[in-house]
Amino acid sequence: MNRLFAAMLLSVLPMMASAAIDETIRLKESVEIDAPADKVWSIVGNYGDMSWHPAIAKTEVTGGKADEVGAARVLTFKDGGGVKETLTGYDTERMLMKYEITEGTLPVRDYGANIRVESAGDGKSVVTWRAMFFRKDPASPGAPGQDDAAARTAIEGVLKSGLANLKKVAE
Repeated sequence: MNRLFAAMLLSVLPMMASAAIDETIRLKESVEIDAPADKVWSIVGNYGDMSWHPAIAKTEVTGGKADEVGAARVLTFKDGGGVKETLTGYDTERMLMKYEITEGTLPVRDYGANIRVESAGDGKSVVTWRAMFFRKDPASPGAPGQDDAAARTAIEGVLKSGLANLKKVAE
């Protein structure tokens, strides 16, 4: 009887462990913009001004110098929420900016992202925004509104709406 119980327990443990795994969520969105890369970079590469994003009401640099690694900013959302972010990488030559969310109302944690502008030739550019993060609630499966689905939906919305509006602003 003890062997049967032990065998059953051993067969169930892997399933329990896989259900509890808090996996990294990775998202990538891109948009082609009918404007030269340097023009688009002058908009999106300004860490101190995220007014091009339709969800952002205010950008405030709260530490360091904008566009220098280590700079901190607070983004206030039009719906009243917001996030605190730190600039972790900035390369004007490659038109690449990296940042992390350190605190906020989005249903994510350990969020890191980068946004890059590349020339697509003929006066066009491609902007790619990548994000990696975990859901806010590390418990399995995560509380409603703080689970994988909520985290993915929220960040997909941030990336897609931001890139769509950047296209409108830059063109």
